[in-house]
Amino acid sequence: MTYPSPTDPDVVESGAPPLVYPLRTIPTPYWRAIQTIWFVAGVIDVLVGLRFLLKLLGASTASPFVVLVYGITATLVAPFRGIFPVTGQGAFVFEPASLVALVIYPLIALGLAYLIRIMGRRRVVTA
Repeated sequence: MTYPSPTDPDVVESGAPPLVYPLRTIPTPYWRAIQTIWFVAGVIDVLVGLRFLLKLLGASTASPFVVLVYGITATLVAPFRGIFPVTGQGAFVFEPASLVALVIYPLIALGLAYLIRIMGRRRVVTA
C-alpha cells in the first residue's frame, strides 16, 4: 500500500481508504523553512557544545581547530556571559554561558518553527 505525497495530504489513491488524519498540515515551502531552522539550530548547538567540552577539558589554544571553534562561537555565547560565574582551575574552565546557550538556541528555534507553522496553516473557509 502506498501513501499520498507528504506535500499534498488531500490526495488519496483510488481504491485506498481515506486517511483519518492528514500527513502534513503545512505547505512545502513552510516545511522547508522549518527544516532549515532546525538544521541551523543543530549546527549552533554542536558548535557551542564542542566549545563547552574544549574549555572544560582544557584544550590548547595553540591548535588551529580550537581557535576556529572559539572564534565562531564567541559571538554565539557572548549574550549569555555574566549570568553565572565562570569557574575552573588553570586551563580547565567550566563556562556556564555555553550551557545557557545550549538551552536558549533550541528554544528560539522551537519558537520560530511554531511561528512558521501558525503562519503556514491552511485556512478553512466555511460558508
